[in-house]
Amino acid sequence: MLRALTANLVAHERIETTDAKAKELRRVAERLITRAVRLGPIAYTPHDQLSVADRLRRQSAQRKVAEFLRRFAVVQKDGQEQKIDLLEKVFVDLTVRFHNRAGGYTRIIKLGRRRGDNAPMSLVEFVEGFTAPPRRPTQKKRGPKEAPATTEAAAPPVAEAGAEEKPKRAKKAKAEQSAE
Repeated sequence: MLRALTANLVAHERIETTDAKAKELRRVAERLITRAVRLGPIAYTPHDQLSVADRLRRQSAQRKVAEFLRRFAVVQKDGQEQKIDLLEKVFVDLTVRFHNRAGGYTRIIKLGRRRGDNAPMSLVEFVEGFTAPPRRPTQKKRGPKEAPATTEAAAPPVAEAGAEEKPKRAKKAKAEQSAE
């Protein structure tokens, strides 16, 4: 189960699952990425540019990751199915993306409870490189006694220092200023 979840996380870069599975998946996925990131530039340098010792180091790391992670996955992009090499994605794409990061490659976002069995659900995704959908701008809620904010040019003149006008008087003062 964890192998399939990890393969899907690498292929799709975000998946939805239960909280317990998400916490365990984070542990497993981060270990695989850490193994690739520790190689440094050896992980994504072309094969013919590496020394024999570096080739062996990368091959050993790839075998260790391949023991756990399956090699290929099929992903739909733009309505077409594409076959992705998961080892290449871990050792090239994810290593380049996370090469400056010391850990914490994934985030877990709590979603609420599933409708059918009331299980707590979470979204697991990679931290960097994923663009979240833009949020709608929210309006600041005002308290019951809070007056609307005004600019300095439109603010009514204050007659006495420390004395505040009631909202009706402020509206009258604004109307008088605009009439002038």
